[in-house]
Amino acid sequence: MKGWSGRYLYVDLSNKKFHYVSLSEDVLTSFIGGRGLAIKLLWDLNPVGVDPLSPENHLILAVGPLTGYPLPSSGKMVIASKSPLTGGYGDGNIGTRAAVELRKLGVDAVVIKGRAEKPTVLYLSCDGVEFKDGRDYWGLTTKETEEKLEKELGKDVSVLSIGPAGERLVKYATVISEFGRSAGRPGMGTVMGSKNLKAVVVKGCSQPEPANRDELLKLGAEAYRKVKESPSYEFWVRQGTMATIEWSQKNSVLPTHNFSEGVFDYWEGIDGFIMESMKTRVKACPNCNMPCGNVVKYVTSTESGEAELDYENVAMLGSNIGLSPLNKVAHVNLLADLYGIDTISLGNVIGYAMELSEKGLLRERIEWGDYAKVKELTRQIAYREGLGDLLAEGVATMANKIGGDAWKYAVHVKGLEVSAYDCHAAPGMALAYATSPIGAHHKDAWFIATEIRIGRFDYTTEKAERLVWMQNVRGGMFESLVTCRLPWVEVSLDLDYYPKLLTAATGYTYTWDKVFEVANRIYTLIRSFWVREFIASGLKWSYEVDLPPTKWFTQPLTKGPLKGMKLDVDGYMKMLNHYYSVRGWDERGIPKRSTLEKLGLGSVASELEKLGVSLK
Repeated sequence: MKGWSGRYLYVDLSNKKFHYVSLSEDVLTSFIGGRGLAIKLLWDLNPVGVDPLSPENHLILAVGPLTGYPLPSSGKMVIASKSPLTGGYGDGNIGTRAAVELRKLGVDAVVIKGRAEKPTVLYLSCDGVEFKDGRDYWGLTTKETEEKLEKELGKDVSVLSIGPAGERLVKYATVISEFGRSAGRPGMGTVMGSKNLKAVVVKGCSQPEPANRDELLKLGAEAYRKVKESPSYEFWVRQGTMATIEWSQKNSVLPTHNFSEGVFDYWEGIDGFIMESMKTRVKACPNCNMPCGNVVKYVTSTESGEAELDYENVAMLGSNIGLSPLNKVAHVNLLADLYGIDTISLGNVIGYAMELSEKGLLRERIEWGDYAKVKELTRQIAYREGLGDLLAEGVATMANKIGGDAWKYAVHVKGLEVSAYDCHAAPGMALAYATSPIGAHHKDAWFIATEIRIGRFDYTTEKAERLVWMQNVRGGMFESLVTCRLPWVEVSLDLDYYPKLLTAATGYTYTWDKVFEVANRIYTLIRSFWVREFIASGLKWSYEVDLPPTKWFTQPLTKGPLKGMKLDVDGYMKMLNHYYSVRGWDERGIPKRSTLEKLGLGSVASELEKLGVSLK
């Protein structure tokens, strides 16, 4: 077998044991790696209905058959588990040396189970696993943890760690690496904290041999060249995703005041040009020649420092909470990285608290753009103190606990807070959020640009079909390879490189039909996992789990060129039902038996039926 290692490392923190498990050729060719392998392992290994914070819940670190090879943006890995925030499948990808080093361990994934008796650091090397005492690291920020581990173990190791937020089980705590790279919005850092796992340190030794090294090197070099020859390349290196602030403002999709508006009066104070004036350097993932990590140096009246910025965190910690200029946003972003908090959910829960305060549904007075209050709330969330203890649960739980009309202003899907695009006037993007396999996130389908190009106010079956295609490419192919989608999205690298690279790496012929078959299998198994876990936990499953936030239907925009716009329920349902049809799912959003069998998931159908799920 080439391109893959053909096994995974299984670690049990409870008894400090580990062993290697073989992966069959059929599993690897059918799921490829990354997200595909992660959902396959979670389906097979997790007890049905397990509590996400239970020792029995598994944490998966998975690479793909392209990870680490010399080709554009291949330094990525997926971190996955059952989410403590949503109760369903959760994952995130992260660009870091840890991905390359894990690949060099001679495994396709690391599976972690159990709960350590005391705070622990896992040290993974080609010699096996060391369970190191982590008590001296518990309580440290992510930066302090990484620096201390590198001092102890050497600069040639790579570190994945959690901060105080993960230790205290903040529901949207993330895993941090390299002082600002973050993964796992649905609480992957929370899962680590529940296992008393402070950090995973990785040091590999050798890569798996590709099936056709000459072809892989040739294609990789050609793709690198194409990236730099793109007309978009120079501006991308200058601003990266931060250019999206201006684009979103002009198109009335910039989230403002808890997604109440699509335009922000002070957007120029947080845009890409302001960022350029503050930028000191750029950071890139391993094997990337189009860096997206803009590191800025900032000074406020009370603090100074450096932070790595991109569009999502700046929009959510800027316009969505009414905060400007960029130096203040940058400091809050740095706090989130140090504490190990997802910046998107952080901006969402604070914005939600501000709106509830404004409407008299929350006793505490929190003004839009109150910088001092935002900093204090961020600290309180990380340490679960005061109001922060409630905000640490996420907006869905906040709405349930506060009661009354609070649910009307909660902006989430399936419990995951929406990322940074307002959809009052973007029904296709609303559908993308609603059907994302982890909850409301743009990673699987950044549909908004396509929608604006083809007609943003239309509710068409064409949009549903295009969305499925885009999800299969972004969330199915890229998340399983595992490589970054930005060379394609931002500088128009030809998509045809990827099946060719996959074929060269593995020796198996991957046509587009084969790639889409794998993607459909991954999405259908993830959806089956959601259904299984909801039903096993006594929760209802229906099409209602695939609805976007209520306020986009009921509270029209009051500012900007699209004033008065809101989503139409009937039009949205037409698109959702067609989406289900294209996916081969029934009117509840549950995969049909024929779809499961066609994708080689017949055993999944049987397990769902044992739980009482009637399959059409």
